[in-house]
Amino acid sequence: MNKIELAKEVVKIARRAGQAVLEIYENARDFEIERKADNSPLTLADKAANEIICTSLEKLPVQFPIVSEENKEIPYATRKTFEYHWLVDPLDGTKEFLKRNGEFTVNIALVHRQRVALGVVYTPVCDEMFWGVKNEGAFHYIGETEKKLLAADFQLSDPHLKIVCSRSHLNRETQDFIAQFRQPNLVSKGSSLKFLILAKAEAHLYPRLAPTMEWDTAAAHIILEEAGVKVIDEQTKQPLVYNKENLKNPHFVAYGKVN
Repeated sequence: MNKIELAKEVVKIARRAGQAVLEIYENARDFEIERKADNSPLTLADKAANEIICTSLEKLPVQFPIVSEENKEIPYATRKTFEYHWLVDPLDGTKEFLKRNGEFTVNIALVHRQRVALGVVYTPVCDEMFWGVKNEGAFHYIGETEKKLLAADFQLSDPHLKIVCSRSHLNRETQDFIAQFRQPNLVSKGSSLKFLILAKAEAHLYPRLAPTMEWDTAAAHIILEEAGVKVIDEQTKQPLVYNKENLKNPHFVAYGKVN
């Protein structure tokens, strides 16, 4: 099974998981919230999507270990031996889900050593699917209409650049980053949709100078790269990497096609 065929199977899995999430989302009485160790909300939708994704990945013709936000943590001594592994966030944007604004996604990525080989992001409320495969391009479709994704071209000195920022993470570092630009326009979205605005050429930059985990970013990362966006570790100035000992991401900035 080549990676495009594999990605198409993962697209089907993400859609099934997303439909399970949507059924719960549309039924208010199922908004049961528990608390994980870090005190973040965990809904029935997280559990349902995770079960569908993990069970379905385990039935594919090719088998890789699964690292999921909702699964038991795998020790680094084991993870560092992985050639390939799945990296899953069954419901990215739990807070957006609970706010009922529709800005949440299902994220599934395949990591090869420390780089992402393929990624799928599905938005259940809008029925939008995004997917990308290393060296094969990035694609977006709603229903049966599919198009290739290409990021916007721009110069950092251009006025009115569209900069994506989180509604809940506009901290001092982010404000200082934004202040470098001439009359920037701020664009706000939840979950990994902040990434995908760049892939769709609807924004130019996304500084994430606040905490994220690897499963928050991996699937969207490869889609961005294949659309022409660079996701850069703010400290090392190198591309963001995965399967680190600490699964927390460093601060990073996603840059569209800078001329």
